[in-house]
Amino acid sequence: MSTPSPTSAAAALGTVGNGVEHLPYGSFTAGDAAPRLGVRLGDHVLDVAAVLDLAGGNVSAAAREAADSPSLDGLLACSKAVWDEVRGALQAAFLDPARTDAILATAVPLSDVTLGLPFTVADYVDFYGNEFHARNVGKIFRPHMEPLTANWKHLPIGYHGRAGTIVPSGTDFPRPQGMRPEPEGPPSFGPSRRLDIEAEVGFVLGSPVPQGRVPLHEAEQHVFGLTLANDWSARDIQSFEYVPLGPNLGKSFCTTISPWVTPLAALAGSRVAPPPRDTPLASYLDDSDADPWCFDLQIEISLNGEVISVAPFAETYWTAAQMLAHMTVNGAGLRAGDFFAGGTVSGPERNQRGSFLEICWGGSEPLTLKDGSEFTFLRDGDEVSMRATAPGPDGSVIALGECTGRVLPPANS
Repeated sequence: MSTPSPTSAAAALGTVGNGVEHLPYGSFTAGDAAPRLGVRLGDHVLDVAAVLDLAGGNVSAAAREAADSPSLDGLLACSKAVWDEVRGALQAAFLDPARTDAILATAVPLSDVTLGLPFTVADYVDFYGNEFHARNVGKIFRPHMEPLTANWKHLPIGYHGRAGTIVPSGTDFPRPQGMRPEPEGPPSFGPSRRLDIEAEVGFVLGSPVPQGRVPLHEAEQHVFGLTLANDWSARDIQSFEYVPLGPNLGKSFCTTISPWVTPLAALAGSRVAPPPRDTPLASYLDDSDADPWCFDLQIEISLNGEVISVAPFAETYWTAAQMLAHMTVNGAGLRAGDFFAGGTVSGPERNQRGSFLEICWGGSEPLTLKDGSEFTFLRDGDEVSMRATAPGPDGSVIALGECTGRVLPPANS
């Protein structure tokens, strides 16, 4: 993308990480007005429909109708052609000096708005796609067994989560309660003692397929964009319940996502090949000749403002295209607003792990914080924030929206 004219809205409002090459979408409320679909440029948000109106007669009726919405729901119901049309029109308007004054007049500072969920979540699947994480968890949970289960290299393992417990960044939540294993005797019921995080990348889906498969080469038509996700996890509840059917209450109490969805198109320059495959794959998952579907994202994880880890998403073994192909290979299809997370992101080093379970090795290797205290699992009042950056076009930077949540004491305690 060429350098914006110094008299354009792109130059006036754009910032590093949130320039015209990014333009993430969100749902914003200004004052007493109803929520609207917004696009972020720098530290401001603009009503997408209003900017398209400024673009004149070059925007189709379908694009205008989809954008005139309180969230991304309208766009997600459309095809990729409409997604591209809207993004192209927004970029053109922000780069056009003749439209600068009108655009600046409608820009609202982020400090003056409330951000909500950027889309209505239809279904939610959480995958287990990172080999470093899977091996670490296997060693911690099953120390006398092979860390990876026999199926792990053959398909992207996932479980169906609860869409209704996905919340936007900034939402506090009470410590979950459930059945906890005890060293001796029967399990006890109470607040989780081993509350954890999972640093993940979420994928927002659209262009519905009511029934049928979405093959690898069609993933581009259905993955609208990416967002950061924290799939909070109660490890003690999880460890007691997960055999034989997998996670339930240990995961389903809260998943935090960023209020901004980065369009897939904005990350074209950050797409990289996944880690090498060492196991032959079924044809529907074989991506040996496919376009690269991993992303060069660095996810910074902070606990109460102190950076604990920087997790590299490019280390994730299974790709978003493979996860989507696997989700639909049985004929399930997809709906606008379907969402999946790619799994906890971890690298080979301790300071690259995406969960405290791994960083503190199940609690046996406490982390020493800057104040000298030792930390293993989350305490009431702790706040976790995640940020991520990726390379953009022409040396620019893409900064994904922040994902933050805080732990409250358990309800009725």
